[in-house]
Amino acid sequence: MKLYKVKKSNIDRKGHGLYAAKDIKAGTKIIDYVGKIITKKQTENSDKFDNSKPIYLFNLNSRYDLDGDVSWNTARLINHSCSNNCEYEGKGLKLWVSSVKEIKKGEELTCDYGFSYDSDYKQFPCKCKSKNCCGYIVRMESRWRINKKFKKSLSVNR
Repeated sequence: MKLYKVKKSNIDRKGHGLYAAKDIKAGTKIIDYVGKIITKKQTENSDKFDNSKPIYLFNLNSRYDLDGDVSWNTARLINHSCSNNCEYEGKGLKLWVSSVKEIKKGEELTCDYGFSYDSDYKQFPCKCKSKNCCGYIVRMESRWRINKKFKKSLSVNR
């Protein structure tokens, strides 16, 4: 039995997500993240990877990326959350999704997409609605920068 099922997402209201088909223990490998292995040069030269479109791209190493935008990659349906219950792991040219905590049957599987905090961060609003949500899809280590900006704007408006 698969550990997940595809359903309409509570995070991405227009799309789908993956949900736990049964209780999942922390540290469990849930699904492989598959796709086409491409060179960094192919990534740089492709119009496919601009911020106006969904991107399912992973940096594998200094030479290769993994383009997960293929129909057979069910793991691409996992949505971002600032309180994620899964993470991406990899070795060599392989990637998979594992649980980082216990996940109850029926919970949506989520990952931290790990986007950089840069000048484009506002292009990626977060819809996770978790208590830890900073409002944008930015990796956990950089969210303090956004929260700090919010605190500054609040104190200026008082």
